[in-house]
Amino acid sequence: MKIIREKDGNKENGNKHDITDFNTYLFHQGKNFYSYDMLGSKFSENDGQPGVRFTVWAPKAKNVYVIGDFNGFSIDENYKMIKITNEGIWSIFVYGINLGAKYKYAIEDRRGEIHYKMDPYSIFSEVRPNNASIVYKGKEFNWTDSDFIRSKNNKNIYESAVNIYEIHLGSWKRRGDEFLTYKELSKILPKYLEDMGYTHVEIMPLVEHPLDSSLGYEGIGFYSVTSRYGDLEGFKELINELHKRGIGIILDWIPSHFCKDEQGLYKFDGTPTYEYEELWKAENRQLGTINFDLGRPEVRSFLISNALYWFREYHIDGLRIDSVSNMIYLDYKRGKWEWVPNIYGRNGNLEGIQFVKDLNEIIHNEFPNVMMIVDEAKDSWPNVCSSIGNGGLGFSFKWNIRWMSHILEYIKLDPICRKYHHADLTSSMMYNYSENFILPISHNEIVYNRKSLIDKMWGDYWTKFAGLRLFYSYMIGHPGKKLMFMGNEFGQFNEWKEYESLQWELIDKYPMHKSIQVFFKDLNHIYKDNKALWELDYDPEGFKWIDENNNNQSIISFIRRGRRKEDTLIFVSNFTPVVYYDYKIGVPYKGVYEEILNTDHKKYGGSGQIIEDKLFSQDEESHNFENSIKIKVPPMATVVLKRKFEGEN
Repeated sequence: MKIIREKDGNKENGNKHDITDFNTYLFHQGKNFYSYDMLGSKFSENDGQPGVRFTVWAPKAKNVYVIGDFNGFSIDENYKMIKITNEGIWSIFVYGINLGAKYKYAIEDRRGEIHYKMDPYSIFSEVRPNNASIVYKGKEFNWTDSDFIRSKNNKNIYESAVNIYEIHLGSWKRRGDEFLTYKELSKILPKYLEDMGYTHVEIMPLVEHPLDSSLGYEGIGFYSVTSRYGDLEGFKELINELHKRGIGIILDWIPSHFCKDEQGLYKFDGTPTYEYEELWKAENRQLGTINFDLGRPEVRSFLISNALYWFREYHIDGLRIDSVSNMIYLDYKRGKWEWVPNIYGRNGNLEGIQFVKDLNEIIHNEFPNVMMIVDEAKDSWPNVCSSIGNGGLGFSFKWNIRWMSHILEYIKLDPICRKYHHADLTSSMMYNYSENFILPISHNEIVYNRKSLIDKMWGDYWTKFAGLRLFYSYMIGHPGKKLMFMGNEFGQFNEWKEYESLQWELIDKYPMHKSIQVFFKDLNHIYKDNKALWELDYDPEGFKWIDENNNNQSIISFIRRGRRKEDTLIFVSNFTPVVYYDYKIGVPYKGVYEEILNTDHKKYGGSGQIIEDKLFSQDEESHNFENSIKIKVPPMATVVLKRKFEGEN
């Protein structure tokens, strides 16, 4: 055994693996953003002999021991760690330990009680229900995604197509009752997403977690890619293959809270360590979890390093930050007498707000073109997507929770009643440019007895499919990037369950399910191929109403524009099961218009009320436009039109 305590040779970061005065100082200041290179288990050599250096932060521990399969998981004075900083970093070098060794820390608190803990910085862990950390050294991986990375770095993401497929790896497809591995998924998932026309995939949390049903949102190993689906190299292979197919990767990430399982971060050294000391502030009663102390320097080093770790080591393209409301509000999900105001007498969690700002600034300084996405459930914090210099929180995008709530209530209504709720369709444009919105239909909306998306639709079997086609076409036409949860693209009626595969057999057994999948594929590709649907998402010039006030017929019509007028599209959506003939709408340009999409097409399972003829504009004013056309409006459907400009065939 030997403790490695090298002299500080750093200029800026120096050797980030070394335990130096400078690196430990930065860690205790909340500014070591390579802390995973310093702490954890590191396989290396000392004086030419191989072994493992174990390093952990346990500030109030009396003693810390390494226990593992190399010493019978028993406390042994020969494996007692040395406290190397006054603030509680402990370290030891142990000869003769090989890769793959399983270990934990036995932490003796000041009362003499022993707490057996996983390594917070371990990059690999046992498959649940076992929970030891594993000494692991990632193999050299041959990344072949340089073309994708180069393209991403040269792209303005705000003026690009972003159509996200949200996925839970454990239930997308299965082999009977067994999970598919990362490697198995790398052979089928990237091709499926490319074929279906998605641009990004958002993967639900992959940090190690003890309980399958928590879906990864109650983490225990924040640096460990869950071993449920294989190893680190398998996950890198999945990412590499996704990038080769042009698919960006977004990970769900939870810096707000963690689970209370005894082997995890909870009371790590026998006292509140990673969590707040104040019980009211630490307890997350809604989820039964515990909240990170976002003002503690070592916790900031831990979390910000962790966010950077996923970008640096795994080439991911974005993080969707979960439970941000819990981080920035002191009163979130708490009763009147269950919280204490900040020093200004308000409900903002000052250290949480500062953490979020610092996180976004640090991430974007190193990775300017990645996506930092906020899910702010309370939906009341202003300017979350504005720059920090302009008083914002610095996020790239925000989920549009208000839009989602209104539209999901609207589609449940009998069409006879929809005219009384017309504002649910149109009011979103009143605040659309206040943030960089993503329109989300996530897993949250189709679990816990909320019904699947298609089962939310009003009406009988045929009408539900028509309603889904209508809904998705309206969503694609509405300004903002898109997110859709897996299974919705083929109209699965059963509510999603994380413990079983999606019902892929429906596609082969029932024509309507196959037809809706074809529809999703076609519409996704129309989205990708038409700049009007994404180039000016966050510019008011990209959208203009034709008629938003026809509540009596529950029809809306609008224009989507790109930078070139040739890219202009017209959307007409009819939210009733009535066909309208010679329906007059104003058009922005004189000329010939053609239908490029009709969601009522028979190949999609519709009734076939399509527009086969070219539409010639008339010099008749309508809807404040000098020219107009008359069209057939199909039932429960959207028509998308595009003008043929001179020079086109």
